[in-house]
Amino acid sequence: MRRSTLKIGLTALIAMLPTLALAHPGHDGSTSFSTGFMHPMGGLDHLLAMIAIGLWAASMGGRALWAVPAAFVGTMIVGGALAMAGMRVPFVEEGILMSVVLMGALLIGAARFNVMTCVAIAGVFAFFHGAAHGMEMPLNAHGAEYALGFALATTLLHVVGMGLGMVLARLEMPIITRLTGGMIAAAGVFMAVA
Repeated sequence: MRRSTLKIGLTALIAMLPTLALAHPGHDGSTSFSTGFMHPMGGLDHLLAMIAIGLWAASMGGRALWAVPAAFVGTMIVGGALAMAGMRVPFVEEGILMSVVLMGALLIGAARFNVMTCVAIAGVFAFFHGAAHGMEMPLNAHGAEYALGFALATTLLHVVGMGLGMVLARLEMPIITRLTGGMIAAAGVFMAVA
């Protein structure tokens, strides 16, 4: 069982490596989908929050394993669509940085709540991430393709976090999850003050 969990996590990480090489701007021939896909990959704040969601979901297990990431992706799409439609969301960057810090804190404290509370927490964080994606959509991008791209990238980042979390759970190493949470929270604080 440990091997299959490790294989899932490593496969997801390896599958993402070629796209990370394209994370910087200036590539010719980019499509709406690829632009949307690269948006979450191009910012450390997005990467950390989305991997942290997967780690947190895996640390709780049960229904939270899929409900929390699904709530994040679903709410993120709603936030992105509203921003694409012209809705101005205040404090987007602050909300994103707060999501990184608080997700790190939830991992440090091995926080466990009922599934609906966890879904609500993920949804609030996701709304800010989605709004950022929507507000930063290029003018020539097709909205649905762009949204599909950032939703798929986010899902993959969640899967990486979930895979890592499941491996750590199988190895009975919750301290590593907590330490990772500490690094995520510290990175969020650093980004906020830098």
